Amino acid sequence: GFLEIDLVAHCGSSMAGEFAFTLNSTDIATGWFEAEATLGRAQSRVFEGIKRIRKRLPFALLGIDSDNGGEFINWQLLRYCEKENIEFTRSRPYKKNDNAHIEQKNWTTVRKNFGYVRIEEKKKVDVMNELYRGPLRDYINFFLPSMKCIERKRVGSRIVKKYDDAKTPYQRVLEQSNVSQGVKDKLTKRYNELNPVALRKEIAKLKRKIFN
Repeated sequence: GFLEIDLVAHCGSSMAGEFAFTLNSTDIATGWFEAEATLGRAQSRVFEGIKRIRKRLPFALLGIDSDNGGEFINWQLLRYCEKENIEFTRSRPYKKNDNAHIEQKNWTTVRKNFGYVRIEEKKKVDVMNELYRGPLRDYINFFLPSMKCIERKRVGSRIVKKYDDAKTPYQRVLEQSNVSQGVKDKLTKRYNELNPVALRKEIAKLKRKIFN
């Protein structure tokens, strides 16, 4: 229930004008992925995106950690977190490693799908949200395993890391004791309904709409 969040710009080679952003998020414990696309980075749009992400989470939102951008560091989001008992923290300036989890996910979940092209049409942002709320979300959370570093130590001049077994975010959610059995049963039912090949085809179809 503790999310790292970030904004990924789809501006191409120029930051001029209005263009799309991806509000990306990942849960620290499970790696669960949620994202929303917005046109522009106005704090009101980002705030609405956070609330939509919260509704889709299979567990309670306990905390969020962001960078120091004005789209996150504002009274609107702070008051919301205080009212909803959500812990709100931020990274140190110029310390990207403070948000290492989401920085890694920005590549695997956003850049690998959309690259660095400029996206500035609302209809394309709408298609991005079809992806984020539908097949891409299902494919990453139910079928894309990852490993978590569980130990890091120095041996002589080398840093040795130990990883756990590769698991999908869905599998990691099932292991959480603070997630109700009802939610786990609902996720398992959803998993049994999905076909990864069909999801890949739907992802490719929607991406063609954006890049056509």
